[in-house]
Amino acid sequence: EVKDGEVLGIIGRNGAGKSTLLKILSRVTAPTKGHIKVRGRVASLLEVGTGFHSELTGRENIYLNGAINGMDKKEVAKKLDEIVDFAGVEKFLDTPVKRYSSGMHVRLGFAVAAHLEPEILVVDEVLAVGDHDFQKKCLTKMGDVASQGRTVLFVSHNLGSVQELCSRAILLEGGRKIREGETGEVISYYTGNRMNYSPEKDADSPLFENNIVRLIGVRSLTASGEACNTFTVRDNIYVQFEFEVLTHRKLLEIHLILWNQRNENILIAYDEQNKSSTETRERKPGKYISTCKIPGDFLNDGNYHVQVQVEDDIKTYFQEELCFFVVSDSKDPEGARGSTVLIQDSQGNWPPTVVRP
Repeated sequence: EVKDGEVLGIIGRNGAGKSTLLKILSRVTAPTKGHIKVRGRVASLLEVGTGFHSELTGRENIYLNGAINGMDKKEVAKKLDEIVDFAGVEKFLDTPVKRYSSGMHVRLGFAVAAHLEPEILVVDEVLAVGDHDFQKKCLTKMGDVASQGRTVLFVSHNLGSVQELCSRAILLEGGRKIREGETGEVISYYTGNRMNYSPEKDADSPLFENNIVRLIGVRSLTASGEACNTFTVRDNIYVQFEFEVLTHRKLLEIHLILWNQRNENILIAYDEQNKSSTETRERKPGKYISTCKIPGDFLNDGNYHVQVQVEDDIKTYFQEELCFFVVSDSKDPEGARGSTVLIQDSQGNWPPTVVRP
């Protein structure tokens, strides 16, 4: 149950059912069983481009979305300038939205959803597509909507934004609600519970596999090479990836994306050659081991999770959270110092070499 004027955050891992829940509440998808009672007009911002007709212009889509939300032409016309100004797409207002970038889709979609005065605003993770300034703008607007007594349902992996915006939160896992309550308490439970995962994700079956690449294992290690998920702020932390290239690729990269317990991006490390190099990152078939060293005095105390991304020059094949660890404050009076992040293979070579062809 969500009351009038309440801002509810919905959090959970990928595949927990967050987006599906919003689609059901927005009546895009019918529930398998059960029922929903909704009082008030619902405006939804789900997947990029949802509710837009690609052949229509931005202006025409604004009127179309207004009609879908039960507004007549005069009501939409009163809001048109405000919507266009917020979205920043004035130059392209009469251009078919099929020409828009994903960021422009999001800006216009959010502007329409937030300005057509819905009683209930449903927002999915799509704000992550927008730039930083626009995300801040959207969060401020959602706060304004909530302050006007309207209801907001907000799905996001950015726990900092959820904490800032939402008075209450629910945690989903496997399509079920497993926690509900004050936002800070639910976030703490979620981030703490994730630490139950092993620091070494390694199995007989690969973590990911297609006809290009097979991701075999991901593990956080101490300097001596032991799997570990608890470190002090002074410790060097090594995150190791083991993967197999199945098809020769002129370019194939594995990325480490590190997030803190508030789901704020701390760093992105690229397993590739120097950007100034004119050579491509060629991968011949075979097994590779790459290790990212995160130096001591680089991270503050807290919970961290590693997201692994594998991509080539065509597409991203895999992106998932696979490794979790805790950094505790060693109370060292010297404090933290700036450091660099290096990537190398298990033998210290650069670039990483084939282990077993």
